[in-house]
Amino acid sequence: MTRILLLGGTTEAGAMASALAAAGLQAVYSYAGRTARPVKQPLPTRIGGFGGPEGLAGYLRTERISHVIDATHPFAKGMSCNAITACAATGTALIALERPPWVSAPGDRWVRVSDYEAAARVLPGDGSGVFLAIGRQNLQPFVGINHIWMLRFAEVAAHPLRDATLIVSRGPFTVAGDVALMRRHDIAHVVAKNAGGQAAEAKIAAARELGLPVVMIDRPELPPRRVVATPAEVMVWLHGTDRGV
Repeated sequence: MTRILLLGGTTEAGAMASALAAAGLQAVYSYAGRTARPVKQPLPTRIGGFGGPEGLAGYLRTERISHVIDATHPFAKGMSCNAITACAATGTALIALERPPWVSAPGDRWVRVSDYEAAARVLPGDGSGVFLAIGRQNLQPFVGINHIWMLRFAEVAAHPLRDATLIVSRGPFTVAGDVALMRRHDIAHVVAKNAGGQAAEAKIAAARELGLPVVMIDRPELPPRRVVATPAEVMVWLHGTDRGV
């Protein structure tokens, strides 16, 4: 019997959940639990971690999961690595549903870096305004740097930065709205993760329109795995003869 674990928390995961529900497939949607008000899904939902790769492997065995769809954020390296390890240990089929990364366009002023620490090092520290658009989990490398920060979270949350303005808003956002936001807060630099997708791309286009430099953090490297870009491709894989579904 096909039993699917969908590791979610992204727009793509929501679309995947709808496709699985429409097909009548047995599936569970898993949230990491970092959002106080997660979006309601058309599938049974679990919230919280698994306890590392061993805990996830135990869950896969106990729940008799046959397929895992990793539709977590492209920067959720820990969860993705745990899924790779647990699926290998249990012989569970695994596929990643991952949005393509953004690609620089004419007019972009990207400075590409490998991680958050490198992003912090390239900022000038001159007291200028920085739109730090990296979420709330990885702000520590920026503590103590002389900038006026603008943060945007989906919900109110504590953060370690001084001289910071927190904007509470949930996307998708518009280019015009982000242009106005950056002008209003005198933003001189943008720091962003190369998350890809349309929901968060407005800030990249807004920076291009304003001629602002963007410190772009590359995606973390992961072990080899099967990766597709659309829910339709996942459905083809699920029903493929190579998986006996």
